[in-house]
Amino acid sequence: MLAAAALLAALLAVIDTVPYVRDILRGTTRPQRATWLIWSVLGVAAFAAQAASGPNWSLVMIGSEACVMVLIFVLAIPHGEGGLRPIDLTMLCLAGLGLVGWAIVDEPVVATMFVVVADAIGLGLMVPKTVRDPRSETLSTFVLASVSGVLGAIAVGRLDQALLLYPVYYALGNGVLATIIWTARRRSPPSARTVAHA
Repeated sequence: MLAAAALLAALLAVIDTVPYVRDILRGTTRPQRATWLIWSVLGVAAFAAQAASGPNWSLVMIGSEACVMVLIFVLAIPHGEGGLRPIDLTMLCLAGLGLVGWAIVDEPVVATMFVVVADAIGLGLMVPKTVRDPRSETLSTFVLASVSGVLGAIAVGRLDQALLLYPVYYALGNGVLATIIWTARRRSPPSARTVAHA
């Protein structure tokens, strides 16, 4: 059962990227560059932090997510927005401090907490753009990513803080972002540009 949950979580990590990449190439989704840079680096860091706690099926989900985050960041460079504003650079520095904390702390739970805090900074960078223009993000990607996090947590198979912290955060963070997108879309009608790309 744990293996099945892990493999399904990894599969969702790949599937949820497909509509996002499609929408980036169509021009309807415009990723926040600084956010995806933070998420890419920290996704790799989270994988390393979890791996330090020992082999576990939850690593399959986290490793898959790290790979797709890097892919989206690469696409965000020519197709995204933001990244060089003072707020972006400040948040990148704060996220970098989180990464340094992860690197120097030897305790897996504390190290993963550094990763989670830095990751949340990346999420925070995306929120203003998402509220302002909710159709610049792909709702289904974040819904599926949240489900993937739930499955990743199930794949841990035991009450282990070091292994549960990141997948639980991942499920909640993506769920919150999906809710923001859905709520903001209900409040703002689609623009002519969005309809044309639909």
